[in-house]
Amino acid sequence: MKNAIIVHGTGSNPNSFWQPSIKKFLEKLGYKVWVPQLPETDHPNLKIQLPFILGGEFNSETILIGHSAGCPLILSILENIKIKIHKVILVAGYSFPRGKEKPQELILQKKYNWEKIKNHASNFIFINSDNDPWSCDEKQGFYMFKKLGGTLIIREGEGHMGSNSFNQPYKTFPLLEKLLELK
Repeated sequence: MKNAIIVHGTGSNPNSFWQPSIKKFLEKLGYKVWVPQLPETDHPNLKIQLPFILGGEFNSETILIGHSAGCPLILSILENIKIKIHKVILVAGYSFPRGKEKPQELILQKKYNWEKIKNHASNFIFINSDNDPWSCDEKQGFYMFKKLGGTLIIREGEGHMGSNSFNQPYKTFPLLEKLLELK
């Protein structure tokens, strides 16, 4: 069964930014969509969020979509599942400590098994911006792309692609819709 899991970022919820419109878009395409309210959203902690999200359904037709702190969580999911899923899309993602943050964020692993992650998804797409105010920028996207392959899209001047602090409502995401239409 085609299913998708949309994972929000720090301080967000299932109704933040483009998540509701992408959920509706995927449902029209016949997907069963889960947009969970992650625990400890203001201080994402891998030890709390990973067991919670691993309770979801993963199969060969699964699509995982993450935003911001949802992206390192998705990398950890891929390290822990036993099946190869269809597609992963990481928006404003990161996998190493960001310049403005503490040296070790609790949502990040100290080290990733990139080969294991790569073997658990057929397709990776990274969407980052050249001016992300949270340092989830093109450097972060390029690093993950070099480790996992796939497609890297660098947006010019798109910020965090959803941020209350920086007045980026980002209620729709036409680029993401186009990418989801691709097999």
